[in-house]
Amino acid sequence: MPVYLLSDQLIFPPVHMATEDGLLAVGGDLSVDRLLLAYRSGIFPWYAEGDPILWWSPDPRLVLFLDELNISRSLKKTLRQGVFQITMDAAFEQVISACANTRLENGTGTWITEEMKNAYCRLHELGYAHSVEAWRDGQLAGGLYGVSLGSAFFGESMFSKATNASKVCLAHLVQYLQTHGFAFIDCQVATDHLQRMGARNIPRTEFISQLFQSLRYPTLLRAWVNPDLS
Repeated sequence: MPVYLLSDQLIFPPVHMATEDGLLAVGGDLSVDRLLLAYRSGIFPWYAEGDPILWWSPDPRLVLFLDELNISRSLKKTLRQGVFQITMDAAFEQVISACANTRLENGTGTWITEEMKNAYCRLHELGYAHSVEAWRDGQLAGGLYGVSLGSAFFGESMFSKATNASKVCLAHLVQYLQTHGFAFIDCQVATDHLQRMGARNIPRTEFISQLFQSLRYPTLLRAWVNPDLS
């Protein structure tokens, strides 16, 4: 399969033209309009520092349907104990920076370049990107962020500096999304961590169908407030 070189024109090739590993296109930019078009089309950017922008649409796709969230006994205990104070959209820039820094500190590298940070902070300012934060003793202990369109949430990254912090954030996010009529969280590619929490692979054709249905609903373009999770 060829990999398409994007021009200044706001257009992507059909997702079925992606390579076997999901790579669809190279180039373009991280403008708000291009990013929103990508997510609406089932495509996301993922690339390393110094590389051109790479656009992906993998098959299969890892998705967490909200009623399939698996909360372990230890996580239930952490939630009951109220170990963390949870906020939403209170520290977006801190969360995205911590996601990048934690990966670098772990020696795994990161796709969250300064260009990516700036792009997603712009999406946040416009009400499309959101974060969930877990605090302990006034310090940011974990968090996650992603993009919201219609009734779909596209998870981008999460981090933990304390046991279960990011899992607690995910549990609160699912609670919020269920309360507001969302359908699923796009987890993009398979990880053991997310699969243990209930995410599963589905064919790309099924994902695109689910996505298009979700885009019929309005997008909540405002700051999110965390519901009580009891």
